Order: sequence, then structure tokens, then C-alpha cells
Amino acid sequence: MNETVVAPEHLDVVIVGAGLSGIGAAYRLQTECRGKTYAILEARAAMGGTWDLFRYPGIRSDSDMFTLGYPFKPWREAKSIADGPSIRRYINETAAEFGIDRHIRYQTKVVGADWSSETARWTLTLEERDAAGNTSRRELTCGFLYACAGYYNYDHGYTPEFPGLSSFSGQVVHPQFWPEDLDYTGKRVVVIGSGATAVTLVPSMAKEAELVTMLQRSPTWISAVPGRDKRADKIRELLPPNLAHRLIRTKNILFTIGFYQYCRHRPAAARKLLTALTTRILKDEKLVAEHFTPTYNPWDQRLCAVPDADFFRAMKKGQAEVVTDHIDTFVPEGIRLKSGRILQADIVVTATGLQMLPFGGISPRVDGAPVALSDQFIWQGAMLTGLPNFAVCVGYTNASWTLRADLSSRLVCKILNHMDRRGYAAVVPEPDGELNEQPLLELAAGYIQRSIGDFPHQGDRHPWKIRQNYLLDSATTLRTDLNKTLAATPKSAVREPVLSAVR
Repeated sequence: MNETVVAPEHLDVVIVGAGLSGIGAAYRLQTECRGKTYAILEARAAMGGTWDLFRYPGIRSDSDMFTLGYPFKPWREAKSIADGPSIRRYINETAAEFGIDRHIRYQTKVVGADWSSETARWTLTLEERDAAGNTSRRELTCGFLYACAGYYNYDHGYTPEFPGLSSFSGQVVHPQFWPEDLDYTGKRVVVIGSGATAVTLVPSMAKEAELVTMLQRSPTWISAVPGRDKRADKIRELLPPNLAHRLIRTKNILFTIGFYQYCRHRPAAARKLLTALTTRILKDEKLVAEHFTPTYNPWDQRLCAVPDADFFRAMKKGQAEVVTDHIDTFVPEGIRLKSGRILQADIVVTATGLQMLPFGGISPRVDGAPVALSDQFIWQGAMLTGLPNFAVCVGYTNASWTLRADLSSRLVCKILNHMDRRGYAAVVPEPDGELNEQPLLELAAGYIQRSIGDFPHQGDRHPWKIRQNYLLDSATTLRTDLNKTLAATPKSAVREPVLSAVR
């Protein structure tokens, strides 16, 4: 009987996720590691990641697009705080302009990742879905695996157990799975939650609904910001696009870092400032004290930005209200609160947060043995102990995600080039002494606290600590001496993979 020797397709690099981070990673790989073969594996049917998944009314960034956008692709639209469709269009344009779209494989989910120390390769088990919805599995190997799928669970949102929910006669919607045909015109809507999603939904739905009520257990810091950056507009009038983009980006980075440091070092003054700004808009000190003055300090949790004060303007027009109370139970006509008040509702939106999932749900194995991500430490915010030739993309929590993501992608390219120059088949970070465990993300937000135990840790010192400071990181990350903290395996120590025979 004849035998055919076959081998899985092999690529130098596999990027997981075709969102903002994955497209940026591909650009860096193409330009800084020319000649490397790569593919972007995207589990969904379209690129865009978060900005393609979330389609609820008014979805927008909470960071300015001059820093959330790519440093190599000037943001040209008018709004600094952009809506979801504009961001999705920007990502698609970037992928097309640089030929990245030709490397994306849609409906391809990584369901297994096994590192072989003998061959210095990752073997990925892929689940592929065809146009008819049928799934099949195959394998692909790569020399380096880069997870750019963020840390949200795209398949499941978070909804707590609400007593009496089955008795509610209206419709319950989670923002992550927004029905395209949902009609809320003239309806009474209750949005449960007070985070970025809630403060986005309220003013958008208020334009057509009878009344939108944001129900919060406790206040969140909310700050009005300009929807358009007038200084940026002036700079773009005077300078060429690329130069203008760099200058505006620098200006916004400095402001963001400066304000964050102000909040952390002078919390009382920051509280007073934010409270005064909200009072100036609403002109009601009692209202601000009750609903917009949190017990925690600014930036203990991420600050919610509302462009052009649209959230507050909807309240002033009587189209929206905020209620600070706890749910007692759902009733047929709406929600009964602990205070006894019943919020009438035709539609309830559970903007109660997201589920976190480490790095797209990849459960890596090394030589057949599972590696618990929660036992590992992160190095330079990118690579993990215990996992050779594996990197993750983790953005900032106090600034635009892309600032950290782009640095990580450039660091990955530096590592790949370092390996080529030195003749290394694999590298893995190893601490030079004991590290004190600290959570990967140091925010008090509920969605983070619920799942942070499943994630790797950061350490207590550089380069094992994520510093949340772009100025420091941009000055040091790419100057790292890779020989000091990366243990290497030379190519001479590994063997060629054994091909399998198919009869």
C-alpha cells in the first residue's frame, strides 16, 4: 500500500485575533521582520475584534483616536472620540492599505496549542467553520505564537442572577449580543450598570425612547470631554498628515499621563475637580453628590469619558435619569428596588460588565503537559514564563490600549530578529530571583476582580512589572538587553519535525 508523507502547514509566526491589536502586530511584523511568513487567525467572520463584535447603540471609544489609532496610520476623521463604525472602518482601511487583509484566515479558532521542546515549534489545533456552518479540525505549526485576542470572552457576557427575572414581561438585552431589530422607540428603558457601556447607551437610546433610566448600585467617575479636538484640528490644518498625527499623538499622550498622575498623587484635588466640572454642567450640587460622587478615588477604576457631555445633556433634557439603589426583585412591570420604588420598564439592558478570558481562551501545553497561566509571570508586559516563543498583547488600563499594544508588537519583532542573529530556536523569560506576585491588572473594577485569578501575575520590579506609564516604557522597552532575562535554546539543540505518513 502506498504511503504519502505529509506535514502540517508551517509558518514563522501566527497572530491570534484580527482586531486593532492583531492588525497592528501584522504591520510591525511585515515592516520590521521582512521575509517572515505569518497568518492572522480570526475566530469570527470579520476583522475588527471588539469594534466588530459590539453593535449596541452609540458604541464608541473612550480614548482619543490619535492615541488609540496606529502611529503609522494617521487618524483623519473629524471626531477625536470616535464611534464604533468609524473605528471598524479605520481598521479595515489599515489592513487593506498594507496588504494585511490577505493574511487573515476567518472562522478559524485556535482550540489547542502544544509546544514541542524537541522541535521548537507550536502545534496549533484549529477549528475551521465553512459558509454552511460546518466545522472541521486541522493542525498548523509555527515557530512563534502571538496572542492578540485581548482578554474578553467574545462568546459570553456577564449577567448576575437577578431575582424574579422570569416574571418580567418585557425584554432583557445584553449589550454584547444586541438584537439588530430591537425597537425601543417610545419605550421605557432601564440600563443596569454605570460603566462605559451604560453611559454610552443612555444618551444614544434617549434620543428615541420615552425615558432611559440608568440604575446603578454606586456612582462612577464620569467626565465630559470634547468630541472634537480643536487644537488637533488646527494642527492638521497647518501640517502634513503624518507630522500632524505625531504631534497630536504626543500632545494627547502627555495630557493623559499627566492627568492620571495628578489623580493618583492628589486624589482629593482630583475628586474636587471632577465634581466641580460635573456640577457646572448639571447645576445641581445635590444631584452630583448623590449620583456622581463615588466613594473610590479617580482612577482606582477606569474613568468614563462622555464626549460633548451627551450623557449629562440627556439628563438635563429630561430624556434620561440616574437612580442609585439596589435591585430587590424583577416584577412583571419592571424592577422593584430596595427602597420600594418600582422602575417601569419595557426593556431592561444588563450593562453589567464583561467576562474576562485569558488571551482568547488559549490553553497552552508544553511537551504535552498543561501550563497553568495563573502560575506564570509576565515579562515586559508581553512574554510569559514557562511558555517559549509565546507572547501576549496587553494594553494599558490608564491610557489607550494601542500605545502598549504597539510597543509589545515592536518588542516581539526585536525578539524575533535577536533569535535570528544569535541562531536561537527558542527563548523564554526566566526571573533572576524570586518575584512577589501582583495582579496583572490593578483596577478595582468588578469584571476584573471576578476573573483576574485566571491570569498570569506581574512581578514587583522591572521588567516583570507593567508600569502603566507609556513615557517610561517607550524609552526602555526596545532598549532591553534580551540576553539578561531570556533563556535561549540554540537551533543546534533541536531536531527537524518527524513527518507523519498517510496511507
